[in-house]
Parts: sequence; structure tokens; C-alpha cells
Amino acid sequence: MPGQDSLDAMNDMDVLNVLGDNLFMIANTRARSKDPVVVDPPQDLRELLDLAQFLEHHTAPAVLVGPDGEQIPLPIEAYDVLREVVKAMQHGESVSVEPIDRQLTTQQAASLLGVSRSTLVRLLDENELPFDRLGDSRHRRLRLHDVLAYRERKRADRRARLDELTRQADEDGLYDVDADAYQDALAAARKS
Repeated sequence: MPGQDSLDAMNDMDVLNVLGDNLFMIANTRARSKDPVVVDPPQDLRELLDLAQFLEHHTAPAVLVGPDGEQIPLPIEAYDVLREVVKAMQHGESVSVEPIDRQLTTQQAASLLGVSRSTLVRLLDENELPFDRLGDSRHRRLRLHDVLAYRERKRADRRARLDELTRQADEDGLYDVDADAYQDALAAARKS
């Protein structure tokens, strides 16, 4: 990325050209590696300011201009991803764009779900999550979109249970109990 002085002198098309070059570099790196590519935001977040302002004021996709001047329209889907990437980086967040049907190892899936690998294997054995086997191997692979869908179902279940507990506590008048009376009752319950 260019420095702030050269960025100030750039017009919106120049900024898109520089970003396009960086996205091309990231895409080439991704094509050579099966590991996810995580891109950190620039050290000086002001470098994203012009681009963020450009994207904020334009809802229609732009064009990418190659080094030889060739132009190609940016599809709306790619433009939307670009806006999300810039927004995240502007907040100092690192980004990784992964195909949604990417295959994960059991360890990667467990890490994504925040559970141990043995817990994930138990979930697979209980048919909680679909998986594929690699040929005759014992190794299992899970699709990223299946893992994300499972995580969202579990979050929704937890929210529903918490809402139900809150509703029941409200009906039972537990929110009206004085804090000191609650502490006394809790201490008495612990003694028995």
C-alpha cells in the first residue's frame, strides 16, 4: 500500500487500482496454498480512509483498471465483499475470505466451534454434523457451511432457552426479590 502522502494525491480510480493489485496478490497466494490467508489491516489505518469514503458514497459497483488500462466491471457480489473487507480493516480487524464449501479437519472445526476435538468427534458419531471420509481413510472432513450452520443453530437454541428461563423467572416474581434476601436464601441453600 502506498504511504499517506501518495494516497492523498490519488483519485478514487487509483485507490481501486492499488486495492485490485493487492486483492490479486492475495488471490494468487490463496490459489497456491490450502491454508486460509488472513490479511491484517495496514498499520496506518488512514490508508483505508479514501477507499472507505469512496465505497460509502457509491452503492453501484465500480470497475477495476489493469496496469495496461484495461477495464473490467466489478460484479456487485465482489463489490459487496470489498465493502465488508474495507469496513472490517478500518476497524482494525484482520480478514480472511474463504469459500463457503471449504473442507475443514476435525481440529479446525472443533476450534471454530470452541469445543475440544473429542467433543466434536462425539458430535459426528451422534450424527449432529454431516461429514465426509477421505476414501478408505478414517480421517473425516466437514464442510465450513455445515459447521457454521450448526453453530448458528446452537446459538439460537441457547437464546431460546435463556428467553424461556427469563420468562419463567419473571412469572415467578424472581426479579422482584431484594438482592439481600436473595443472598440470604442462597447462603441458606448452600448450608443445607
